[in-house]
Amino acid sequence: MTDKLVSHTLDGQIYTITLNRPAKRNAISDRLLEALDKAWEARPEEARVVILAGAGEHFCAGLDLTEHQHREPPGVMLHSQGWHRVFGKIQMTGIPVVAVLHGAVIGGGLELATSTHVRIAEPNTMYQLPEGRHGIYVGGGASVRVARIVGPGRMAEMMLTGRMLSAEEGQALGLSHYLVGKGEGMAKAQELAARIAENAPLANYAMVTTIQRISNMSSDDGLYVESLMAAVAQTSPEVVGRIGQFLNRKKDAK
Repeated sequence: MTDKLVSHTLDGQIYTITLNRPAKRNAISDRLLEALDKAWEARPEEARVVILAGAGEHFCAGLDLTEHQHREPPGVMLHSQGWHRVFGKIQMTGIPVVAVLHGAVIGGGLELATSTHVRIAEPNTMYQLPEGRHGIYVGGGASVRVARIVGPGRMAEMMLTGRMLSAEEGQALGLSHYLVGKGEGMAKAQELAARIAENAPLANYAMVTTIQRISNMSSDDGLYVESLMAAVAQTSPEVVGRIGQFLNRKKDAK
C-alpha cells in the first residue's frame, strides 16, 4: 500500500515502511508524521520485523522548517510530545525495527533513526543536530536517545557547533551498527530482518523493550526486572520447544 508521504509493504514476516517525500529530503512535516504513525499502526499481525527506510537520496533531513510556525509554550510542548508519541511507539511497541540510513540523517531524522533498534549506514550517511544554529532546541527525543548513544557532552558539542559527522564517525560513536557499501543498505537490512524474524516473538519483545527500560532503573531494580522477564520468556511454550529441538540435535550429533 502507498500513502502520498509514506509507503508500506509486507514481504512474509518483514514489514517495510518508507518515507516517501524525496523532493524534500523526506523532511518531517505534520502530515508526514501522521502518515508514519498510520503506517506503523497498519502493520499486519504476522509482521515480526519492521524495516524503516527513506526514498530518494536521503533518509530524513529532519523538521520541515517551511512549516515552522509560531506557537505559545503549551503548543510547542504538545507538538514535541506528538513526535515523542510516534517515535516512542517505534522504539517500545516490542517489534524490532531495522533502519537503512543514507544521505541526510539530520535533526528529527536522527531522532527518528535512534528510535530504531538496528541501524545500517551507507557511506554517504551524514549526521547533524543543527537546531542550535536555527535558534531552537531538539523536540523529537534527541536529549534522551541521541545523548544515550553518543554521550551528553558530544550531543551538546554537535548542537553548539552544528558539526556534521560522517558515516565513519557515526559508526564509531554507535549511531550505526553496520557500515555497508553504497546501495547495499536495504539488502543488509533484509538479511538481518530475516534473521531477527527467526527469533521467538516474545524474546524479540523482551530485547527491544526491557533493555531500554532497565537503563532507566537502579542496578537492583534492573536486575529484578531482568529476572522477571527471564522467567516470562524462558517458560513460554515456543521456547520450551526450541530448547528441546536444540538438545535433540546435540544428542543426535553424538
